[in-house]
Amino acid sequence: MFVVTGATGHLGSQIVDRLLDRLPPDAVGVSVRDTAKAASLAERGVRVRAGDFTNPATLAHAFEGADKVLVVSAAIRGDAAVAANRAAIDAAHAAGAKRILYTSHQAASRDSLFAAQPTHAATEEHLAGLGVPFTALRNGFYASTLSLSIGAALETGQLVAPADGPVSWTAHADLAEAAAIAMVEEGVLDGVTAPLTGSEMLDLEAVAAILSDITGRAVERVVVDDDEWRASAIARGMPAAAADFTLGLYRAAREKEFAVTDPTLGTLLGHRPTSARSVLETIVAQR
Repeated sequence: MFVVTGATGHLGSQIVDRLLDRLPPDAVGVSVRDTAKAASLAERGVRVRAGDFTNPATLAHAFEGADKVLVVSAAIRGDAAVAANRAAIDAAHAAGAKRILYTSHQAASRDSLFAAQPTHAATEEHLAGLGVPFTALRNGFYASTLSLSIGAALETGQLVAPADGPVSWTAHADLAEAAAIAMVEEGVLDGVTAPLTGSEMLDLEAVAAILSDITGRAVERVVVDDDEWRASAIARGMPAAAADFTLGLYRAAREKEFAVTDPTLGTLLGHRPTSARSVLETIVAQR
């Protein structure tokens, strides 16, 4: 039994789809907080069970009989995220999983300026300390998050944000395929992986140029002071904690924390990873 958590989320749902390309449905299980949202998976023959990282008692049933468990990192922040991830990993270990996989990040580090990365680093350390085979998938920065930066730019013609740096934007679909391969094919990815990234790096100035080309309308990159951006974001309704979290992303990018490309993902997929331009084209088409 191959069990995936967060199977109704953006990444988890695609991982399950890729697993079902390779395995019969009765070999796949999912752990989700709301089983009603996974009704379509149950209809396909997937084992659907309720599991919540913040309620570890639910995970024993969700992971029962699992040979491999893929823990999609908790969609929460701070110390609570580390505790949630650890709870899921410990439950997978207790269930007797022969390999535990975790969706980490290319820039996982205790010293990162982006708050998500110390969480990933702490989770990796815990996972490695269990003494069981594991895979920490160091996923590239999700290209779909560009939609958060460019939404207003498509309306105003200005991509306004703090100073940034190059990022190896990576498509969810490619990372989902890699995760499914890692689950099914033993020994392909073991331990902490190399960065699983796209093959190019773009800063927001380059993103603005691509948007100009895609839309046929000039999009200007406008750099604003950190404090000015934070105040503006909060004035528009963003919670202060979320603004500070996002500002950490820009500060980390300026320090080139995400300025890494690696051939591992393309080699694993057998083709060049999806380009950031292709993701941007999809974002623009959906607006």
